[in-house]
Formats: sequence, structure tokens, C-alpha cells
Amino acid sequence: MRILHTSDWHIGRTFHGHSTLDALRGVLETLTTQVRENDVDVVIVAGDVFDSATPAAACYGLLSDTLAALADTGARVVVTSGNHDSAARLGFQAGLLREGIHVLTDPEAVGTPITIDDADGPVHVYGIPFLEPALLRHVWPDARTQAAALGHAMDLVRADLAARGGRSVAVAHCFAAGVEPTPHLERDIQQGGLDVVPLTTFAGVDYVALGHIHGRNRLAPHIRYAGAPLHYSFGEGDKPRGSWLVELDADGYADARWLELPVPRRVRTLRGRFDDLLVDPDLAGDEDAWVSVEYTDDLPQADPMRRLQERFPFCAKVVHAPLARTEGDERTYVQRVRSARSDAELVEAFLVHVRAGEGATERESELLRDVFDEHVRVRADERVRVGAPG
Repeated sequence: MRILHTSDWHIGRTFHGHSTLDALRGVLETLTTQVRENDVDVVIVAGDVFDSATPAAACYGLLSDTLAALADTGARVVVTSGNHDSAARLGFQAGLLREGIHVLTDPEAVGTPITIDDADGPVHVYGIPFLEPALLRHVWPDARTQAAALGHAMDLVRADLAARGGRSVAVAHCFAAGVEPTPHLERDIQQGGLDVVPLTTFAGVDYVALGHIHGRNRLAPHIRYAGAPLHYSFGEGDKPRGSWLVELDADGYADARWLELPVPRRVRTLRGRFDDLLVDPDLAGDEDAWVSVEYTDDLPQADPMRRLQERFPFCAKVVHAPLARTEGDERTYVQRVRSARSDAELVEAFLVHVRAGEGATERESELLRDVFDEHVRVRADERVRVGAPG
């Protein structure tokens, strides 16, 4: 059996204020073509289908079109909810979907699989929606953390599988890592707002299709993250986009191969002096990319976004990140202010702070002395006029 494992579509997410719907539509069309060309039997979408619990109408349209196109290839489609999804909104039309499309959002149905047969017998696909402990305590009172909730869900999966027999796939949306359970800790280990789930939680199944992490990851040969199909932040720019094509043979997990997806627009972070970035010929290839600029000049530039967009039309983020000074006064800004014994030292502390370690120039110091001297003279004249003691 061939399974295509994808996740974290985040339909409706914006990229620094720009819609990603058209880009995502194109990528998902390519994914559908890959399903057809590789004779995929089952497509798994491991949560975070939508980016919001209240997606716009256009988001539903893209999901419906994509699910229908995937089903038209002849593959079965299994979708679970993630922490960004509203399980109720994602699952409300599950009963209305065409045959071959399964949207699994009910935690109480975790132990009931979607069973798909091939020449080697049945494969049971157990969809585990995102499990929020606070919403499950009336059903699973011992599920006080997400790790505990997933542990209980997998106990249900293993119990059902023991009765049915055959091969199995579990689908979950969580942060999993090779850590041992630590029930004695006062605080839960978390990553990305989710409890860390030990890999041992998923023992007993042939393949585990995970969602939540936006980069592909192989935690064990049969436990993997596919990541997101688009780059949704500049921090993801170095991560490939794609999905896992998983092979199950008669004995269970056999192999997994990475299928690349196109990147509609590359994501780049550029760093350097402002004027250099505007003319550097080596950056010509980045003029059509999404660009985040960190310019290292000592002083902030005027209107930096507009000027950068004249060369990089898709510049979406600008940060003033002056180079750190390693020589001279290493005190913090607050420490300098508190120790200032005069107005001149107070201004010097401010200039050192905003100029990344460089204080007033000689000419600026002269001007400041003139200003302070004039201030003292004016205050003295005011005291004389009102008869105040000098």
C-alpha cells in the first residue's frame, strides 16, 4: 500500500499581511498530480488543515476543491484536526462528504479505524484529532496533559488493533520527541505550546504520520513529520517543502520517499549595511523572493521599507540590527542612565544605546556643551527675575 503523508496546510494563513491562498492552491494541485502519478492508495492530512478556528468562505472552497480532486485520483483521503483547527467546524460536514473522504475530529472515536484493504490484507488507519486536555477531562479524567491524552488514545488504538489484527497507521498532531515520560516533574515539557510526547507513546503501530512541526523530520524510520507545504515564516526558509510517500508491505512499514513540492516564492533573510544591500550584484537572484532585511548600520535609516522595495518588491520585513560593539563600556542602558551625574552624561548614555555603542562625536559634544551652558544661563536669569536664591 502507498500512503502520501502531508500536514499543516494552514489554509487561510497570511504571510506578513499577504494572502497565501493562490500559492497554496497551486502547490496542492501539484500534490494531487503526485498522488495520481505515484498510484497512491491513501492520502493522510495530519492536522492544521485551516489556520484559524473561523476560516473565511474562500478557505472552505479551497479545501473542498482539493479533497474532491484527491478523491478523483482514486485514493482514499483521511483528514484529522490540529490545534489551529476548530474540530467542530472542520468536522461538521464530514457526514456530507463523498465516499472515500474521511474527516476525523471526534476524540471519542479514536479507537475506531478507517480500514482499507490491499492485496496483503487490511490496513487500519487510526485518526487522532488534536487532544486538548481541558476539553477531555469529562471523558478521560486522567488526561491532564496532552502527552497523557495521547497515551490514553494510543492505548485505545492498541486495544482495538489487538482485536482486529492486520497492519496499522496512527495519525496525530503533537510535538513528539525521543524523551522519556517524566510524571514527577512539576511542569510539563512543552514545545510550540504543546506538551512533548515521548516516542514510546506510539509503540505498536506500523507507521505514525505526525503534524504540527513545519519542517520535515524523521524521528524513527516509521515515525515522521511531513511539515507544511508552504513557507509560512522566514524561519522556515531553509526547510524543503513536500510530503512523504510511504510504502507498507505485507509485514508493515517498508520504506518512505520524499516528494518535493514547488516553492512559489523563495523566502530569504538578507543581512548587511543598508546601502550595500541596495546595490550588491550578488543579491540579484533575490529580487523576486520574499525578503526579510536586517540592516546593520549604526543609525536607523529613513523610510527603509519603501527604499528596499524599490529593489526587492516582495520585501515584507525590515529590522534595524546594528552590529554589537565589543569594546568600551559594556554597561546596559539602564545602568548608564542610573549612573549619569549630569545632563551631558545622560545624553551620552542615550546616544551609546541607540548607536550600538558609539557616543557623541567631538562636534556633537561641542554643540551639547553649548546647549547645556545656555540652559544654565537661562535658568540663572529666571531665578534673578523672580527673586529666587541663586
